[in-house]
Parts: sequence; structure tokens; C-alpha cells
Amino acid sequence: MTPRVRIALIIGVAGVLLTAVIVAPMVMTTIPSFISGSELPDCREVNLNADGDESETAGSDIPTEYMELYRKHGKEIGVPWNVLAAVGKRETDHGRSRLKGVQSSTNYAGAAGPMQFLISTWGGKSKIKIPSTFNGYASDGDGDGWADVYNPADAILGAAKMLKRNGAPENVRRALFVYNRAWWYVDQVMEIAKRYAKDGTIKTPPEAEAACDDPLIQAAPSELVGKILDYALAQRGKPYIWGGTGPDGYDCSGIIYMAYRQAGLSIPRTTFVQWPFGKRIAAGEEQAGDLVFFNAGPGTGPDRPGHVGMVVSPGKMIEARCTMCGPIKVTTYRNRDKIVGYTRPLAHPDVIEEIKRIEQG
Repeated sequence: MTPRVRIALIIGVAGVLLTAVIVAPMVMTTIPSFISGSELPDCREVNLNADGDESETAGSDIPTEYMELYRKHGKEIGVPWNVLAAVGKRETDHGRSRLKGVQSSTNYAGAAGPMQFLISTWGGKSKIKIPSTFNGYASDGDGDGWADVYNPADAILGAAKMLKRNGAPENVRRALFVYNRAWWYVDQVMEIAKRYAKDGTIKTPPEAEAACDDPLIQAAPSELVGKILDYALAQRGKPYIWGGTGPDGYDCSGIIYMAYRQAGLSIPRTTFVQWPFGKRIAAGEEQAGDLVFFNAGPGTGPDRPGHVGMVVSPGKMIEARCTMCGPIKVTTYRNRDKIVGYTRPLAHPDVIEEIKRIEQG
């Protein structure tokens, strides 16, 4: 190798190293997540029941009446319509099966109706007057005053409630396993649900991703509010327990009471007293840590709301809703009816004094 070649080689290697030094930091900060292996979940709101999201397979396979019911009750209860439809397909081919237990009576396992609920007949009757239940989820889906396990409207609404109660939409597989305790069944229903969706997916709300908690906490208006959110979000997935203040479960006001308490702040324990406690906030001006109240539950009214959730970001709240509503979770509230109003407990004079003492150490 001649001296000239050696010099050229040295200059070339130096150039490569210099380029690496300059470019490497840029690559590290802009490298696509699918290359770096650090893909983050999409924390944006997801429409679980968007119009026109069905596949051609769904359009041709699902009877019009059933499609309308899957969509209606999926939206009403908050579970993906295609999961409901997949259960209906797997169980009775959307009510078209002529096997025993679909149109009348029960099958060998004691299941009945288009969604194949396990029922116990009483006096030989298949119709059960509300509030009696078939397996705990009797529903009047068509407003005729009866919960009829053979009526598609009633059965599909009941199935939606059962899936919701047991983890859907955050954990669809768990909900389906409770519906029929066999993982092969879960796999089959999931596959059908994917075929029914135009994009071949089962939509899951971003609240199911723990990684979506951090941006909520970091965006809190103060470190103190972030601490309140951190506690509340950590309770997600636990059951609703009436009167509960943890650690195994909470009711709607209990989780809020404890979230504030662990941050060193004292607010009332019950919804009825939490409502007049905080400063009223106009709709659209609420922020993380504020409370949103609903006219729901026995003994409630416009000036006596019976349900409360805590805002974690504009449009989203964490709530322990009810025994049959599934585990504690982050949900949307702006599309919910019966909202009474919003309050800010942090603006109460007693809480302000507590905050001052905390800041002073």
C-alpha cells in the first residue's frame, strides 16, 4: 500500500467517524419506534362503535335486526359491537340456529336464547318479570317491560352488560372467558370479531394501557394534583364496592375521598356532601382533580347528585360506577347524560389552608 493510499484511507475513516458522531444523536432522537422497539401506545380517544366500520363479511352475515341491536347496545353499554356480534354468531348464528334452547326451552347445558344465557326456569316460565334475572343480567332491551331470554333485544343487552361487568372493553379476552370458560371459545370469538371489523381489529380504549397514565399525571396542573391522580389511577381494575374506601375496592365517592386523603387533604366522604363542598366550575373549564357529578342512583335529583367521578384530563374521568358496571376505570364523560355539574375541592377554604401547611412542610 502506497503512502498516498494510506493517507486517503485514514482521511476516509476519519470522515466516517466524524459523520457518525454528528449523525448518531440525530438518529437516536428520530429513529422510528418500530425500529427502536420502543413503540408507545396511542393514548388518543377511540370510538368503539364508529358508524361504517363493519366489514363486507359482517354486512352479508349479520341480519339487519341483529346488526342494529349489536350497535345500539354496544354503544349504550360501552363494549365493541363486533365483539357482541361475534358472541351471537358463535352461540346461535345470530338466532338462526334451530337447535334446542335457541327459540324455546334450554339446551343440554341449561342455556337459552340467541346469546345462550344459563337460566334456571321458575314454574316452567321463560319470561321473567323485571327485576328478576336470568343469570343476573336480565334486561328489557325493547321497552316492553319484560326480560325475555329469547328476545334478541333483551338477550343482546344482557350480554353487553355481562361483558362490561367482567372487563370489556379494556380486557375483552377476560370478559369472554367469564362468558364461556374455555380459552378455545375466547379465541374463536375474537377471530370472528376481527373478521366483522373493516380494519380487522378489536378496538380497545387507551385507558387499558398503563403507559397512558404517565402523560395524564405529567399534565396535571400541579404536583399535588399529580399525586392525587397517581393514587386514583393505581386503583383501576379493582371492583366497585358500595361504601368501599379500599384497598380491595371502592364506591364512587370512596376512591375520590381516599385519593385526596393520601395526598394529605380532607374532603367529605360521600357524594351528597362532596357536591356542595367544592367550588362550582363551569362546563368546559374543568381540569384534572375536579369532580363531575351525575343525577343517578336512588334518592338523587338535580340538587342532590348520586354519582361522582374525578376528572383526569378534559373529557375523561376515573370512576367506580356500580356493581354491574365493571371494574374501576377511566371513562369519557362529556357524552354522558344527567351531568349535574363540576366542582373543585381544591378551592375550598379548608383545603387551601391544608395545602399551605403541606407546602410549608
